[in-house]
Amino acid sequence: MTLLADPFPGGTGGTHAVVEPATGETLGHVGIATPDDVAEAAAKAAKAQRDWARRKPAERAAVLRRAGELWETHAAEVQDWIVREAGSTRPKAGIETEMAAGICFEAAALPTHPLGEVLSTGEPRWSLARRVPAGVVSVISPFNFPLILAIRSVAPALALGNAVLLKPDLRTAVSGGVSIARVFEEAGLPDGLLHLLPGDAAVGAAVVGAPEVSVVSFTGSTAAGRKVGEAAARSLKRVHLELGGNNALVVLPGTDVAKAASAGAFGSFLHQGQICMTTGRHLVHESQVDEYVEALAEKARRLPVGNPAESDVALGPIIDERQLAHVTDVVDRSVAAGARVVAGGKPDAPYYPPTVLSGLDDATPAWREEIFGPVAPVRAYRDLEEAARIVNDSEYGLSVGILGDVGTAMKLADEVRSGKVHINEQTVGDEPTAPFGGVGDSGNGSRFGGAKANIEAFTETQWLTVRADLAPYPF
Repeated sequence: MTLLADPFPGGTGGTHAVVEPATGETLGHVGIATPDDVAEAAAKAAKAQRDWARRKPAERAAVLRRAGELWETHAAEVQDWIVREAGSTRPKAGIETEMAAGICFEAAALPTHPLGEVLSTGEPRWSLARRVPAGVVSVISPFNFPLILAIRSVAPALALGNAVLLKPDLRTAVSGGVSIARVFEEAGLPDGLLHLLPGDAAVGAAVVGAPEVSVVSFTGSTAAGRKVGEAAARSLKRVHLELGGNNALVVLPGTDVAKAASAGAFGSFLHQGQICMTTGRHLVHESQVDEYVEALAEKARRLPVGNPAESDVALGPIIDERQLAHVTDVVDRSVAAGARVVAGGKPDAPYYPPTVLSGLDDATPAWREEIFGPVAPVRAYRDLEEAARIVNDSEYGLSVGILGDVGTAMKLADEVRSGKVHINEQTVGDEPTAPFGGVGDSGNGSRFGGAKANIEAFTETQWLTVRADLAPYPF
């Protein structure tokens, strides 16, 4: 069957062109939701959720297992869409479908996972804390890893007995929305539990504000996340915010420079740097910084850039003109402030080449700001104390990589403020079983991934007491 046949579903607010960023070609049209569509979907979701929560755990698990199998069955077709719609390379698209399957398989274990504990009590009764479904969960996901960053909330939320309102980024509404809806439909998910609602900011506000919604899961920019958090707080709703990053890669003295430059290139240039975990700051010991800059620049010069749907390239297009202009602006302002372009630095729309910058300081725009493009700023440090200070001198706290001697790396790891620390790996990494999230401007400390984090995210704790007989009261 053709999983993603046009016309694509959505809402009643007209249609939006699905555009290939590499060519500008229209690939199809997806329906746009309206706030009225959201209100209707939320009401249906709340009704369907009550029956779904009462289903046997094995029934919910079976749907999630089947969904995992379908991601494997339809992997090639979904990957084609991720390549063309998101501008992803083929290997990156493969990571998305592989992760989607793994996330669903992991979620399939959640319905039979222990969901509570027995508490001590001073009364003649049993005292229990049990986890119950939150109800209706809204998921708002971005364009860069459209499938993974949606399915990582959708799958565990459904597995734990919730219904879901899914608002994908309009730029990747097929690979990050339609594909998920179609897979769960084919997997046998009952009607009314998953609602696809592509749309603009008004639709985003509606999926946050709908009274039926208990939990909001948002992945995107820090600026947008602040607005979502404020709106959710006004309704006293729990909100999980996974936001931006300006992640540091620290190269310790004595590290193999060739291997370190390979790790740094992967961390900065994968998917054109359009990843929240992208290596945005390269911090190299002063004894090796010149060698590292040249090795990294040589890799940047050799990486092929082009349309990933037509050739085997390392970098594809930037998602749209606005993002390309942003990357260009950050680099231009950095050069004006004294930075030196060692490789790249000149856009060729819709592409931006792998770029290496040196000659930066604390105030250089490319060092302080999240670029979300294939730019690798490099600076030197003198000792471990200075390295820790520079790493922590950022509003963000998502991911840190440390390359080199493990004992020294462990000492530095204890000093940095970050949701993730990877020793002898670069900054980009995720697994279905790992709790994922950041601190500071990178998020509100929430986590996705692994049974403990997912149960915490998508259920509520209920205190339950049981007495053998009716309790006596003095009134």
